[in-house]
Amino acid sequence: MENQRSNLATFAGGCFWCMVKPFDEQPGIIEVLSGYTGGTKENPTYEEVCSETTGHYEAVQIKFDPEVYPYEKLLELYWQQIDPTDAGGQFYDRGQSYQTAIFYHDEQQKMLAEQSKHDLAESGKFQKPIQTKILPASVFYPAEDYHQHFYKKNPTRYNAYQQGSGRADYIKRHWGE
Repeated sequence: MENQRSNLATFAGGCFWCMVKPFDEQPGIIEVLSGYTGGTKENPTYEEVCSETTGHYEAVQIKFDPEVYPYEKLLELYWQQIDPTDAGGQFYDRGQSYQTAIFYHDEQQKMLAEQSKHDLAESGKFQKPIQTKILPASVFYPAEDYHQHFYKKNPTRYNAYQQGSGRADYIKRHWGE
């Protein structure tokens, strides 16, 4: 494992609690961190980001081995976790900090993200336009420890949130099991 190649992918998909588990369980995923990106304040807190005054998105940063799990597969999985047609947030969570975005780390990721967004738009899966932004990656601030791997630390609360927010039903309706 010492010579393991790794890249970063950064995705905003609404509540970061719900964005960790799907990626965390895939082969080739080295680490998934919940955090904040895209804003102006250094080292923002959860409360500051939720106040909608910092410009940050709740996001996950994924360290992955592209030989085992390529970026294209990450994009495919990402689209299946969100409502890409919702410009106002995700499910129960509203506001800029809960909007969707793909933050690219290089020109290859940008090209692949734009192509996957185009392909999704052309697929006919959604009746409304795809609203997810594709933006250059910026500083990523890890969230507070209690947010990291929330689905493992608080499975009952996580599952209740996943159901109560409408995310679980949406995913099932659009993508199946």
